[in-house]
Amino acid sequence: MQTASGLRFEGSAFWVRHRHREFGPFDYEWSRDMLGIEFLYRRKKFGEYCSDDEISADLKEFKLPMRVVEVTAVVCGSIIFGIIHGFSQTEKRAILLKNLQQSDLAQFAANIEGFQES
Repeated sequence: MQTASGLRFEGSAFWVRHRHREFGPFDYEWSRDMLGIEFLYRRKKFGEYCSDDEISADLKEFKLPMRVVEVTAVVCGSIIFGIIHGFSQTEKRAILLKNLQQSDLAQFAANIEGFQES
């Protein structure tokens, strides 16, 4: 039985479950010049990471619930942090859990499916 809140991962894509409804897929891909990472919602770009000093994201046009936007920001930030620092999947998961809990999003940290650890 699915819980009201959580995260579901399939490869690099993830869905946010909020109030028994799933939002996604959220994903990322390297920019064409391979110098940055683009954030995607339903295959449409909503932001990008260019450097530690240049990160942008705007989900306003999708009219998502604020809690979904908050969770997405934490997940995307955690993923990018893990990639940049060359963390293992286990380390990436630990960072994600810590960041969700520190952001008062523990109900999402408690219900994560499909995050592959190696």
